[in-house]
Amino acid sequence: MDQGWIPARDGYRLAADVVRPPSGTGNPDVAIVSAAMGVPRQFYRHFAAALAGSGFTTVLWDYRGVGGSRPASLRGFGATLEDWIFNDMAAVVDWARRELAPRRLFLIGHSLGGQVAGLLDNAESIDGMVTLSSQSGYWRLQGGLQKFAVLLHAYVSLPLFTNLWGYAPWKRLGLGEDLPKRVALRWAGWLRDRDYLLGDSSLPRERYRTFTAPVLAYSIADDPWGTPRAVDAMMRAYPNVERRHLVPSDCGLERIGHVGFFRPRSEPLWNEVIDWLGRR
Repeated sequence: MDQGWIPARDGYRLAADVVRPPSGTGNPDVAIVSAAMGVPRQFYRHFAAALAGSGFTTVLWDYRGVGGSRPASLRGFGATLEDWIFNDMAAVVDWARRELAPRRLFLIGHSLGGQVAGLLDNAESIDGMVTLSSQSGYWRLQGGLQKFAVLLHAYVSLPLFTNLWGYAPWKRLGLGEDLPKRVALRWAGWLRDRDYLLGDSSLPRERYRTFTAPVLAYSIADDPWGTPRAVDAMMRAYPNVERRHLVPSDCGLERIGHVGFFRPRSEPLWNEVIDWLGRR
């Protein structure tokens, strides 16, 4: 594994790992893993190793302000969701196309990573995308009691704690990595909007219709965030989507949830993704 940095479009240094296939077994295909909100790149290392073992050079990276791309202090750090999309994610796609020279370039989008890919101005570089639990985050679309937790988060706890601390203290709350202030507050606004980010008129939403690469979109039965209707609401923005729904018991698993697909216990599920990528 090669550890280093990828320059964002504005020069910010993004921590990144390149996981390469064993010597002599690689193919000219590359997969970029774009993380969920508040999830560091190392969380995906087992999945990346499986992709590399099947011949895909795999790129893991952190949004600015998260994981290895976090500054010494998040207080006063001005990162925005636009930075994450247009400066960070777009730069990783540019870098992979330029430096790794793939025959085919794939995106693996987990939650946020799959939600925002359709906004990229270089999406024509992507030959296919697999999304896991990439849903509309609108609170009414969440499952069971989760909708009330998201309602509270969107209207009360996220704005309150973010403004008190100067950033979203997710680690203190046991929710994941801390988030930059402007990222957290903008995301809270999306959670309150019935159309989620698709209701944000400041974004170039027309780009979704030009994201013509095939998309394989998973929902998971025990994911209270990514209910089928929440995933459907987000995936309707993309023109070329194949949907699949995973039930843990049908897969020999007790649970998967919102992040469990990438845990080692879910390794039997990864071959389906690898096979789909190989057929593109």
